[in-house]
Amino acid sequence: MQGQVEVTAGGVGAVAVAPAPAPVVRRRRLETAPYWLLAPTVLFMAAFFVWPMFQALVLAVQDASGDLSLEPIRRMTIDPKFWEAIRNTVVLTAVVVPAQVILALVMSLLLMSGLRGAGLFLYAWTIPLGISDLAAGLVWLAIFTDRGYLNSVLVGLGLSEIGYSFLSYEHPFSIFLAVAVAETWRATALVMVILLAGLQVIPKEFSEAAEVFGATTWQRIRHVTLPLLRPSLQVALILRTILAFQAFAVVIALAAYNLPVLAGETYRWYGDLRNPNVAASYALLIMLFSLVNTGIYLRALRTPDEQVGIR
Repeated sequence: MQGQVEVTAGGVGAVAVAPAPAPVVRRRRLETAPYWLLAPTVLFMAAFFVWPMFQALVLAVQDASGDLSLEPIRRMTIDPKFWEAIRNTVVLTAVVVPAQVILALVMSLLLMSGLRGAGLFLYAWTIPLGISDLAAGLVWLAIFTDRGYLNSVLVGLGLSEIGYSFLSYEHPFSIFLAVAVAETWRATALVMVILLAGLQVIPKEFSEAAEVFGATTWQRIRHVTLPLLRPSLQVALILRTILAFQAFAVVIALAAYNLPVLAGETYRWYGDLRNPNVAASYALLIMLFSLVNTGIYLRALRTPDEQVGIR
C-alpha cells in the first residue's frame, strides 16, 4: 500500500505511508548436536562390530595361504561335532529364551502389582546382572558337581547314597539341564528389567477400564497388557536370542566340550586347533542365525501405527 486517505477538519487529504519492510528470510541453521552425540556410538560400532565382522567374512572364504576358497566352510560342515553343536544351540535357545521371558513377565507383573517389599525383590532379582557369565557358571558348578551342594542335600536327606553325577559325560541330559538352568538364572534379570520398563509406560486407565467391563486378571493381561507390551517383548526376545546363540562361558564352566555348542566350537577351532578360518565360519553361522531370528521377531511382533500413537 503506497498511501491512505485521511478525513481532517479542512477536508479530505492523502497521507503518505512508507511501504512495509520486506520480511527477513533467515536460513535454517543445521543442528549438529545430534550428529556429535551419535558419533561415539557410530565409531564404537564401526571399530568393534563392522570391522571384525568384515574380517571374519574374509577369513571364512580364505584358505591357510590367503587365497579365496570355500575350504573353511567345507571343513566346518564335515566336522563331527558340527550338527551336534547346531542341535544343542538351537534346543538350548528354544528352551532358555521362552523360560526367561515367562519368568521375567511374572516377576515384572508382581513388581507392578504393588507387592509389599517390591523394592527388596527387585534388588534381589537383579543380582545376576552384576555377575559375569563365567562367574555364574562357576556358581552353578559348585551346585551340580559331584560333591556340590545339590548332592550334599540329596545324601543328607537320604535320597541318594553317593549322589548323582549331573555333569558326567555319561549323562548328557543332566548336563543340558544344568546348563539350561544356569543360563535361565543368569539372564532372566535382564529380560525382567526390559519388560518392567515397558509395563511402567502403559497407562493404568486401560487395565482399569477393562476391569470395569468385567475382564478377569488373565483377560486383562492377555488382551490389554501383552499387546501394549509388544515393543518391549520384541527387544527382549531379539537381545536374548542373539546372546543365547553365543552361549559359551556357562557351557564351558559346567560341561567343557561334553556339550558342543556353536560358540564353543568357534573357540575350539581358534584356540585348540589353531584354525582361524574355520572359526570364522562358525562365527558367521552364529551371525546368520541371529539375523534370521531378528527378522522373524521384527516381522511377528511388529507394532501397529495406531498403537505407536497411543504410546
